[in-house]
Amino acid sequence: MAGIYIHIPFCRQACHYCDFHFSTNLSTQNEMVKAIVKEIEDRKDYLNEEVNTIYLGGGTPSLLTSDQVVHLLNTVFANYDVCSHAEITLEANPEDLSLNKSKELAEAGINRLSIGVQTFDESKLAWMNRAHDANDSFGAFEKARQAGFKNISLDLIYAIPDHSRERWESDLKAITDLQPDHISFYGLTIEEQTVFGRWEQQNRLVQVPEDEAAKQYLFAIEYLEDRGYQQYEVSNFGKDGFHSRHNHGYWSGIWYLGVGPGAHSFDGESRRFNVRNNPNYIKAIKEGLPFYETELLSRIQRINEQILTQLRTVKGLNLSMLQKDMDVDFQELHADFIDEISHQELIEIADGFLRLKSKGFLVADEIAVRLFFSE
Repeated sequence: MAGIYIHIPFCRQACHYCDFHFSTNLSTQNEMVKAIVKEIEDRKDYLNEEVNTIYLGGGTPSLLTSDQVVHLLNTVFANYDVCSHAEITLEANPEDLSLNKSKELAEAGINRLSIGVQTFDESKLAWMNRAHDANDSFGAFEKARQAGFKNISLDLIYAIPDHSRERWESDLKAITDLQPDHISFYGLTIEEQTVFGRWEQQNRLVQVPEDEAAKQYLFAIEYLEDRGYQQYEVSNFGKDGFHSRHNHGYWSGIWYLGVGPGAHSFDGESRRFNVRNNPNYIKAIKEGLPFYETELLSRIQRINEQILTQLRTVKGLNLSMLQKDMDVDFQELHADFIDEISHQELIEIADGFLRLKSKGFLVADEIAVRLFFSE
């Protein structure tokens, strides 16, 4: 199985926390779609496996017209072996999802929506420079349901400065009352090259202390699981049968094709990184010029990536696989460290897997790095 990611690099306005590649200049949207279509066609030999998932991310893919979505998907289906039950996701902002737009997306072939709610607190939405309000979020979800979407994911952000734990609980109640099929939540990260990054440097923003962020995270896990949502990855929860197949592919190490400026691809042995510049990307596609860099991964790098990604999932790290691939007893190699984090109740080992406990997910990357193999 393989996946295809399509990056739509446009937003109506810039959220103060966002470090993804996008532009608020929408004048080249038609040109961009044409360029992405050509890249999809030109790279049809990149994947030699059946495509199981297609994901339109960004940016704000819901800014596309329904005709543009149809054009992109038709191009994928014409050039790749897409399975009949493929999961086809589109990221959307609440303000874009009118009833008519939702129906058009469903008719275009989208069968899963991922809606960026972030919070239901009006003051914090304005503070983050989001273009929607809480009523837009409630309305977008209801209209998507009316349009026939049976697989909807909603996103939340926690550890927002001056956003109390009670307010966080209010957000969790509001989102679970809607009964979406999937929920993702992420701690607010302050990136240096963003508005929030500049505010932090100017002492206009103070991040939530780590211990408080941890308490909000652990509270959310318990809250969502009590209401029927299964945690299957650090930040992702789904009802039974509604775990994201596309994201699962990333964590499982499957091949995927990424098209559009800023998109990444992986073919099992190398990664390819497209240029993060809209005009340069369009020009290069038109003129047949290089628009990407390639990194050939060593065997050790590929194994370390599997350690990193597998540890993010509730299934955990396959110890038998590591012993087979590396011809080494992984538990013996890291005996002291494994004993240390086991006593700290960060991990458990069962059925041949090393799994992170809830507290362990808070330091998943740090644990992974300590377990990496050296070149």
